[in-house]
Amino acid sequence: MLWSFIAVFFSGWLYVDASYRGPAWQRWVFKPVTLLLLLLLAWQAPMFEATGYLILAGLLATLTGDALMLLPTQRMLYAIGAFFLSHLLYALYFASQMTLSFFWPLPLALLVIGAILVAIIWTRLEIFRWPIMTFIGMTLVMVWLAGELYFFRPTSNSLSGFVGATLLLLGNIVWLISHYRRRFTGDSAIAAACYFAGHFMIVRALYI
Repeated sequence: MLWSFIAVFFSGWLYVDASYRGPAWQRWVFKPVTLLLLLLLAWQAPMFEATGYLILAGLLATLTGDALMLLPTQRMLYAIGAFFLSHLLYALYFASQMTLSFFWPLPLALLVIGAILVAIIWTRLEIFRWPIMTFIGMTLVMVWLAGELYFFRPTSNSLSGFVGATLLLLGNIVWLISHYRRRFTGDSAIAAACYFAGHFMIVRALYI
């Protein structure tokens, strides 16, 4: 795993650096390369349970969504759908490892975070209003299930998944606010760093 981790880290760092100050071609090259390396890393993981393949499928959906984002704006809806599917598959992976439990402070906190995010970007969403709302809801559900799994079974595996899901939520919050409300210094780099780190931590859960 060491050399695979180094390859993912180096490729991801090149993309994050390009998002902050680098040329456009570097972003176009290293985003799909990093995702492909993550996919390879997940494929090499010891699959103790068939549900581990949900993470592989989630990465494939993410890769599809990123490819669609490079196409004209009319394909944006399909890209949102692909990212929604990715988070749904991750949520199913977390849900498959737990029994019924409920740690109420977590969904309450996520509802507050979701409400604040929606209040910030609602008036700027226009035709993508409901697709974006659905995607945000799915992301919050994914984090909730990852958190419930950690509180139900506090292991290194579940912690890695919870951290990964939280980073994906943070990356999406940064991206949505910068894209639909106001740009700020380093927004693309922050979103990219959270994006890759989140996926990596979820893949890492397969190795623990």
